[in-house]
Amino acid sequence: DSQSPPAQPPPPAPTSHTGSPTDFLKGVVGKRVIVRLISGVDYQGILSCLDGVMNIALEQTEELVNGAITNRYGDAFVRGNNVLYISAAEPL
Repeated sequence: DSQSPPAQPPPPAPTSHTGSPTDFLKGVVGKRVIVRLISGVDYQGILSCLDGVMNIALEQTEELVNGAITNRYGDAFVRGNNVLYISAAEPL
C-alpha cells in the first residue's frame, strides 16, 4: 500500500498594504527606519519626525556604507532632497 503524504494547505496570500505613502510615513514615526540616500549611504535610526519635503530627523542614528557601520550619531538631520527612500526596519 502506498499512501501519498497528507495534502499541504495552500500558502497564505501575500498581504497587501492599501494605505497611502502618507499613512506609511505616519505609521513609522517613532519606529526604526532605514533611510537610503541618493549617494547609496544608509542611515538607520528611530524616525522622530519628517516634513512634506522629506526632511528627516533621526535618533540613535547609525551610518552604513555597503552594509557596514561607519559612524554613530545621537541625533541626525537628513535634508529631503538627498533621500532616495525610507524603509521600515521593523515590522509595522
